[in-house]
Amino acid sequence: MSNTQTAAEERIPVTVLTGFLGSGKTTLLNKLLRRPELADTAVIINEFGEIGLDHLLVEKSSEDGMVTLNSGCLCCTVRGDLVRTMSELFLKRSKGEVSPFRRMVVETTGLADPAPILHTLMTDPLLATRYRLDGVVTTVDGVNGSSTLDNHEEAVKQAAVADRLLLTKSDIAEAPKLDDLKHRLQHLNPGASAMAITSGEIEPNKILNAGLYNPETKTADVKKWLQAEAYDGEQDHHGHGHHHHHDHGHGNDHGHGGQAGSEQDPHDVNRHDDRIRSFCMTFDEPMSWATVAAAFDALVTYRGPDLLRMKGILNVKDTDKPVVIHGVQHVFHPPATLEAWPEGDDRKSRVVFITRDIGESTIRKVFASFFDAEKKGWGQQQEQQPQ
Repeated sequence: MSNTQTAAEERIPVTVLTGFLGSGKTTLLNKLLRRPELADTAVIINEFGEIGLDHLLVEKSSEDGMVTLNSGCLCCTVRGDLVRTMSELFLKRSKGEVSPFRRMVVETTGLADPAPILHTLMTDPLLATRYRLDGVVTTVDGVNGSSTLDNHEEAVKQAAVADRLLLTKSDIAEAPKLDDLKHRLQHLNPGASAMAITSGEIEPNKILNAGLYNPETKTADVKKWLQAEAYDGEQDHHGHGHHHHHDHGHGNDHGHGGQAGSEQDPHDVNRHDDRIRSFCMTFDEPMSWATVAAAFDALVTYRGPDLLRMKGILNVKDTDKPVVIHGVQHVFHPPATLEAWPEGDDRKSRVVFITRDIGESTIRKVFASFFDAEKKGWGQQQEQQPQ
């Protein structure tokens, strides 16, 4: 097993729970905290007074705003900076002042853009040695979700960056509207599992362990994490080896003169998610790390805020091991080198993109320009392996 993988497994997995106001986060959290799978879990919430945890769950409270739940979980408010809060919790865990939690859930406010929390988990050097991002779970109101997506761009971003989408209030939602909402969310974010739930009830294993590292098998589950097959569709061949693209989403490629790659729904031309595009790009040939890093750097420099989320597994020259990348907007997690390729994998590089106002054609052109430059000798002297 690689050192990268071992270190990741030893860190505490963090699930980010987000969703718009009234979408059912509180109900979901109350139900989850009763489940044995979430025993020994630390929960961080933004405002304790707003979360409305059932009083029956609370065993005792402490002066610093932390409560111990009779399920064995901890719960505390974000007292200012998230880094400080998570660091203090870990320190108390090390000193035996709190129960030795094995998992963490961070619940955002309904109006929050989850990206800053993801940035913090991915880049803060203090947290990175202690915690790892497991996944983003987003609740969507099954009754009012469509109008919320129409009227609030934050709700669209919450759904776009999710690893798991939960359609709440499915018992009182009209079936056709719920089906339309589920279809809309799958179109917005094909790689996220979308599940309808009632009264916050869901099997925890359906939303936990959504990250790259599977604690049960002790191996990296790239296919489950990447969900590249969810983007399967028509395939084109371009440039650097065979370059397949699977495009989901609406909207124009603003600012770059690109053309929309999928049909517009004439009844929904003003929806916020018309700006969101999701696709998977596949490259058959191995690529140099310097070249692909430079391509991503160019994308981040010019369009960082609109690169909502990127996941990928790369076949990098001069190493037989796959390199995994993960980015949210302008922030990239340090690349991880896995011990082996997924079983049966053909060793193609695959990168999943969820973007805003950036068509696949633009990103394809950026990569093509850097690959062309490499063929002409650029980057040969800069060749280096990811750390």
